[in-house]
Order: sequence, then C-alpha cells, then structure tokens
Amino acid sequence: MSLRRSVLFRRSARPFPWQAGRGPRLLLLSALLGGTLGGAASARPVAIGGVRQSAALDSRQFAGGEALAVWTLPRLGVAVRNDPQDLRLQLTRNQLTRELRFSPQTGWRAVGFTLSTRLPVPELAGGSLFVPLQALTALGVTVTADAPDLLDFALPAQVPSETLPPSPAVAGGVGTPTPAATTPATPTLPAPTAPNTPAFTPVATLGTVRVSRTLHRTVEVQRVVLELGVADARLTPFTVTREAAGLLVTLPGVSASPVTQKLESGDQLTVQPTATGAAVHLGTGGGRSELFTLDNPARVVIDTTTYTDTSVPPPINPDALPDGVTYRQQGRLHLLSFDPALYQPRVVSAPAGRTSGVADLVRSVGGVAGVNGGYFDPASSLPVDLVATGGLMTAGSLERRATLGFTAQGDTLFGYPRPRYVLSGADAGGAAYSVTVNSVRAKAAPDLLTAFVGDGRSSVGADGLTTLYAAPGRGTVLRALSGPVTPPPGTLSFTFDPARYPQLPRSAGSPLTVSLNWRAADAPWDGAVDALSAGPLLLQGGKVVLDPAREGFNTSASIWRPTRQVAFGTLGGKPTIAFLEHGSPETFAAALAGAGLRDAVRLDSGSSATAYVTGGYADLGGYLNTVWSRSVPNALVLVPRPGTTAAKK
Repeated sequence: MSLRRSVLFRRSARPFPWQAGRGPRLLLLSALLGGTLGGAASARPVAIGGVRQSAALDSRQFAGGEALAVWTLPRLGVAVRNDPQDLRLQLTRNQLTRELRFSPQTGWRAVGFTLSTRLPVPELAGGSLFVPLQALTALGVTVTADAPDLLDFALPAQVPSETLPPSPAVAGGVGTPTPAATTPATPTLPAPTAPNTPAFTPVATLGTVRVSRTLHRTVEVQRVVLELGVADARLTPFTVTREAAGLLVTLPGVSASPVTQKLESGDQLTVQPTATGAAVHLGTGGGRSELFTLDNPARVVIDTTTYTDTSVPPPINPDALPDGVTYRQQGRLHLLSFDPALYQPRVVSAPAGRTSGVADLVRSVGGVAGVNGGYFDPASSLPVDLVATGGLMTAGSLERRATLGFTAQGDTLFGYPRPRYVLSGADAGGAAYSVTVNSVRAKAAPDLLTAFVGDGRSSVGADGLTTLYAAPGRGTVLRALSGPVTPPPGTLSFTFDPARYPQLPRSAGSPLTVSLNWRAADAPWDGAVDALSAGPLLLQGGKVVLDPAREGFNTSASIWRPTRQVAFGTLGGKPTIAFLEHGSPETFAAALAGAGLRDAVRLDSGSSATAYVTGGYADLGGYLNTVWSRSVPNALVLVPRPGTTAAKK
C-alpha cells in the first residue's frame, strides 16, 4: 500500500487551549489549503446571520444578473435538487412550503405561490450550477443586508439535510403542480447532460463512501474514505477549497451519483456530479483535517480531528508518539519511556517567583515531553527544596529529601545529597580560607552568607552589606557592590557582612573560587549539572524503599493523601515518566515495582500532577492526566540529544 499527497490544514479563528483560557467548549477550526472556485470581479462576499462566509460561497455575476451556486443554498434553509435538467428549490417557513422548479423544456415554475416576474435562466460555470438571486428572493429567502461589498442573508431556522427527489412531473406526470405560474420556456442550458450521464469520459467512478468515528476522551477523530474504483490514485488528481466550516473536494474526470448524508458526528457529506467530474462537500462544523490518498484501490481519505471539550486535557495518541518514545499502561498506571540515545532529562524552571504550564516549559527548550517537578509554596510560587540547573543551585536544599540529579551526559542520579556553595581562596594576609554558604535566597541577613542566582527583578543586599558577583570556574570576583543591588539574570551573587566574614574579598578581580559541594556518597553527584529534590524515594534497585519518616513527610497531612501521583524513574535503562490515576504513595510504589521500574522518586502530586508529551491527535499534544493541573515553577523535561535525529526535527 502506498500513500501520497498529505495536506494538513487549520483555520485559527479561535485560539488553542494553550493560547488562551480554557472555555467550556472549543472546536479547533480548520480548512484545507487548495484552489478556490473562480469568480467574476464583481462577485460579492456572502454572510449568513451576519457571519461572513468563505470566498467559495461568493456570488457570481452573469449576463442575467447576480447568482449563487445551488450547492450552497441549503445553508440558507433551501432544500435543493442540484440537476440542470430538473432543478428544484424548496423553502419551508411557518409550515408553508414554496417551491421553484426549472427545466430547459418548461423554464421556471412556481409551486405554492404565484411567480409574478420573469426570472433569468440558471447558469453552469466551473462545474457548478448557479441560480439567480431574484429566484431566491421570489422564493422568500430573506436578505437582511444588500450592500455593494456584502450580501447578507438571514440565519435559517434549519438547514435541510436531504436532497429533493425528482419533480413529480419528471417522474411520471403524477402531482403536476397547481396552482402555479410559469415563465416562458427558456433556452437550453449550456451543454446540459442527463443525471449520472457525464459529458466527459470518466477515468474513475466514485463508488462507496465509508465513514468511521472514534472518540478519544474528548477528541473526536472522523475518517471519510472515498473509493474511486481504480488502482492508482494518480489517475484522479483533485483540488481542495477551504470553507468556513468544512471543505470542498473537486474530482475532475470522476463520475458520481448525487448523495447527501448526515454523519454520526453531525457533519454533512454531499456528493454532486458536475459538468467535469464530481464535487464532494464535507461540512465539518470545525475541526482539523488531513487529506491524503491511498492506492490499490485508489481512495481519497479525509481525517478530521475535533477537540470537543477543552475543560479536559487531550489524551496521548499511542500510535503517533515521537520517535524513541514508548507508552505502556498497566491498570491505572501509565508509563512514558524515552530512548536514552535520543533524549536526556533536564530541569527547566519558570522565572523566579512565577509558574508555567508543563507543556509551555517543554516547548521553551524544544523538549519532547515533561512532568511537573518538586514541591513549592503556592503563595510565592517559589520552590521549597533543591533546584539546580546548568551547574547553578537556584533554590537551597532541605538536605533530607530524595533527589534526582542529571549529568551533562544525561545519566540519572538518585540519592540524598546535601549541596552547599563553598567559597575558598586566600585572605589579604595569604592565609587560606574556605567558607560554606548558609542559604540560597534573595533576602539577605546580616548574620548569614547568602547566595542567589539573579533573575533581573529581585533585589539582594542591604546597607552595610557587600555583594559579590562570581561564577564557578572563573576564579575571581566579577564585581563587588555595597547596599541593595539587583543581579542580572543568571548572575551568581553572594551577600555578607564584611565584619562577620573578613576573609572574603571586597573588590573586583580578587581571587575567589566558587564550588558546589554536593556532600553525598550515594552516587557520583560531582558530575551533576541539574538536580531536583521532591520525594519520597519510592524504588531503589527494583525494590520498594518508601520511608516517609526518613524524609520528614507527615503521613497524616494532605501531602500523603490518595490522589493523582507522578514520579520520574528508570525502566530497562530508559528514563521514564510514571503517572498513577489515583492512589497513595504506597500504592504507587507497589505499582511501579510491579511494572519493573528499577529506581523512582515521587514528584509533587495531586493538583500539580501533569505528564505531557508532544504530538497527539492533530498535534494537540497529549496528557496522561485526565484533569487539568495547576501551573508549576519547574519541570523535568526530556530534550533531544544534540546531533541526533530527534534534535533535527
């Protein structure tokens, strides 16, 4: 089986859920890219109920005046039979039905009312049949605005879904309309043909139309398959026209019978023969669609994905995961594992004092997936435990909770480090010194030596205190400042009282060595560049090692309640994100051990629990959590390794 010609489309009339607040319901609006039906220069745009429609519905100007395509009239509430030999237009309003019929032999005839004026004949153009605007107004279609730059129709009470049958007189003389006024017989339409008898030599026949619909959480995927009756899809080239809420596929050289069908999704599918082939109109009412062809036999496939309810996160698509990502479900436990040759974990943080959605943090570094990180104070949005990124510790450690570390090579570390900054050098008299930094925070204290990685907004220091700007590996003081200062983003600063720490330098260029002492023997932590503390440690070496007392967790508090649980660990040597739909930490640990994970650390769970992977249905992205979670200050993100195929995408 071969696959050709993929066209992806989207019309962004409204934002996606990650671009705006979540509303009660949102359809991802879309349109296929392609050619549009030709139109005269004097054509006018059409609006319905004040809403401007796509250019495909524009009026056309002919010798007899302005006209509209018959296939567009159901949108105005007019039921139609789109046949140049037996045209029917029917409007029902307030239980009264009015109808206009046309054939080249009899001209226009009115049913249910008196036709008091002569109407121009219909016209064939571009494979579509057009009727004069005067016919619609005579029928009773309401035009609410008739301006030089817009033709606005009233919103109909209902949109007909069925094609009208042949006129009774045409079917055998039964039910000839009375009373009725007629216009004199009119000339035959240009090159008219009998129904289903094309005026061209068909290269294919549109036969079976198959439709399937699947609902994934609140993402609906609908597939429409048009079978063309030949082996090679190259014999049936097509064009596509965008519309406000659907698409029009034109199939030159393809014969077809007229069909109108309301699909299970509520969409309407209409097939109409034209003078040059067939036209297939799919009114999706929104959605994001992909159109492609298959061979043996030739088929045109239209996949439409609609996000029906943005109050629920979209699910992952297990059949369309990024390369190197695998998904596994075991009961209520969901696992996403990543090929370590393609991806490595990183700690990614929002600006200090702010929070962000996990998906946004993933996209900010070009990641492929992510999970929320450690615990934080909701009032200040600041982490309450260790965070280190790029070799800089941005939040201090509680020195008792399980910690995840990541080396520059992408290796994952599990353990209980107690990291501190250490400043060393020689004082003015040449005596060596080594001083351990007390705390990592913006707020300075006269009796402490504090560190802070600047964010460009937070002020450190105070009157009588000195602040040094430094960097690991530089060996000297970059700047020395007195009083309150605001370090630039990413700048490592140390604030102290010179009277309490006389050995520390007080001028730029002075020798100063800055190191991060991990103070741990349970893993090679000296190689860590990123780290995050959360806890508790759930698994070690494949065994459950849960010990809340060791890590200072209050098992009677809400932090230990059964809820949505997330963790980061390793499975078969692969970094793995784990999500449990509901359960206690003990339940979570047992489930992870049963699934074969080797090591795992629980992350902030409950209302923060988010596990996200890119891709998904119609590129919505996918979430393991079925409830939207609150935004967080940091996340663990899987990023492509430089130089790999994953990094090039």
